[in-house]
Amino acid sequence: MSKAIVHSDSAPAAVGPYSQAVATTSSRLVFLSGQIGLEPGTGELVSENFEGQVRQSFANMQAVIQAAGGSFDNIVKLTLFLTDLSKFASANAIMAEIIPQPYPARSTLGVASLPKGAQFEVEAILAL
Repeated sequence: MSKAIVHSDSAPAAVGPYSQAVATTSSRLVFLSGQIGLEPGTGELVSENFEGQVRQSFANMQAVIQAAGGSFDNIVKLTLFLTDLSKFASANAIMAEIIPQPYPARSTLGVASLPKGAQFEVEAILAL
């Protein structure tokens, strides 16, 4: 896969672990559905703890990415959904630990609610 980071000094710099844009010449795109912090074996939230849900969401996403034949390096776009945007810094820090540089493009949205009472959801687009 060929992945190139796009940056313009004429637009605001990224304010977290993401790139302004990512270009790819890949022939296979994979669109991952959103993942919340459910334990695969039980289908229940891993915990009420926000950070625990974020980590489990990324673990669930990683399992789907591997099933598609990819890795976190293949992510070109992430979308994060938080029910409480005051926890954005925490999600940002966890993402920076998990997702390798160069970071993918990313959007973050504050939402009223998520399935099963989750506090965090992540979806991705991969270029394989």
